[in-house]
Amino acid sequence: MRRSEAKPSRAAVEAPGIGAPPRPRSAAVFDGPDRAAARAYMKGIGFDDDALRRPTIGIANTWTEAMPCNFHLRGLAEHIKDGVRAAGGTPMEFNTVAVSDGITMGTKGMKTSLVSREVIADSIELMARGYQFDAVVALSACDKTIPGAVMALARLDIPSLMLYGGSIAPGRWRGKDVTIVDVFEAIGAHAAGEMSDEDLRSLEDVASPGPGACGGQFTANTMACAFEALGISPGGSSMVPAIDDDKATVAERIGELVMRVLADDLRPSRIITRDSLENAIACVCASGGSTNGVLHLLAVAREAGVELELDDFERISRATPLLADLKPGGRFVATDLYRAGGVPLILNRLAEAGALHGDAITVSGRTIGEEAAAALEEPGQEVVRPLADPLKAAGGLAILRGNLAPEGAVVKLAGTERTGQTGPARVFESEEECFRAVTDHAIEPGDVIVIRNEGPAGGPGMREMLQVTAAIVGKGLGEQVALLTDGRFSGATRGLMVGHVAPEAVRDGPIAALRDGDQVTIDVERRAL
Repeated sequence: MRRSEAKPSRAAVEAPGIGAPPRPRSAAVFDGPDRAAARAYMKGIGFDDDALRRPTIGIANTWTEAMPCNFHLRGLAEHIKDGVRAAGGTPMEFNTVAVSDGITMGTKGMKTSLVSREVIADSIELMARGYQFDAVVALSACDKTIPGAVMALARLDIPSLMLYGGSIAPGRWRGKDVTIVDVFEAIGAHAAGEMSDEDLRSLEDVASPGPGACGGQFTANTMACAFEALGISPGGSSMVPAIDDDKATVAERIGELVMRVLADDLRPSRIITRDSLENAIACVCASGGSTNGVLHLLAVAREAGVELELDDFERISRATPLLADLKPGGRFVATDLYRAGGVPLILNRLAEAGALHGDAITVSGRTIGEEAAAALEEPGQEVVRPLADPLKAAGGLAILRGNLAPEGAVVKLAGTERTGQTGPARVFESEEECFRAVTDHAIEPGDVIVIRNEGPAGGPGMREMLQVTAAIVGKGLGEQVALLTDGRFSGATRGLMVGHVAPEAVRDGPIAALRDGDQVTIDVERRAL
């Protein structure tokens, strides 16, 4: 592990001392003569009488060796467990599934990604109910593990919190910072004959230099920021990079903090409210975050029993300036945001704009307004713009409707200055079919690409279209074509790309009636499709 440049620590999680912690659930598992068999099982693997008399804290880990995002989480879990033990609890770690969007992108394996969110939520819920843990710490990193974990916490409604494993450092290639998106876009450049095999391989070798989630404001960092704004992750915890020594400190304090949360019986139902969800949406919009934020926050709201609609995203985005200059549309990555001041700095700007419900409670026991007020801004930083000089006056998302999307569609405005296009439809029945057309030079400037049968039911699985969108950009067509789909996009997608078109084609949505050559109009100013 390595430490960042000298700076005040952003690892602001506090873990005040507590008295004898309660055991509202685990006593039924381990106390009394009739539970001798349960104790016997646990003693055989190292738990003694003292450990079994303490509250049991489930450590829901999404570790896997099959991707860099979650690769380091077993080590991080050890620090959480140290904190739990120090504060009087007994940690019990368990694991879930995790599917990498980036690795499965462009293959049939991507159909499993969104489904994995539900399996993650189910598995955490089942383990916590089965073992009757007194509290839970969910440890997440890759795209679907983050909302899946929070969905489970909302269902369980026992004292709990979520810790994000942190972002990867940027790679260095020919004197500049690069991320995995540079590789996806290089694939398009290579197909266009503008990049050699050797250059593509040399970029591939350095673009993902270690453990941690993708470095831009893609889906993982978007949701990590959103859930810190929501209050289910402690203030100052999310943007500490995966390989920074401060991450271990944060993890240990998280273990101590969950014992305070248990003592105070601070449950997700007190934290996940209409106001806190609106704070999370505002953070997504101000940071230029992923359109996947729409899917995931709607899902969390449903689990929490809070009413939230698609049009709420449109209303909040219109009232929220775009402030964070983050990739894929901007200049900086998550490690830069950490040094600049992290999520608390974005929240501070939102509070200044009157776009933050400051009284919403967070898992630390402080309000989100107090977390925002405690932000430490690095002098001279350029990552988060001042309120008087935003990147855009309105936020990074827009909801479009029209005779192609009567139930709505989502477009990300961060990273493109285009507000519309009218052109002939080029219709494809799958992502693979469209990708072949892009690499075979069969897409012309002015085309409106349509990819259908990639929705939740039609895919099935609602794949992300990053392989296609990045190839379009890599071939130099990013500002000359538009794309719409009933599938979805990676947070790394940029350009005039409209996703989540509803109803989807397989549900008899109007997108199913489009034919090659039909004139399609995308008008962001009118919010029309």
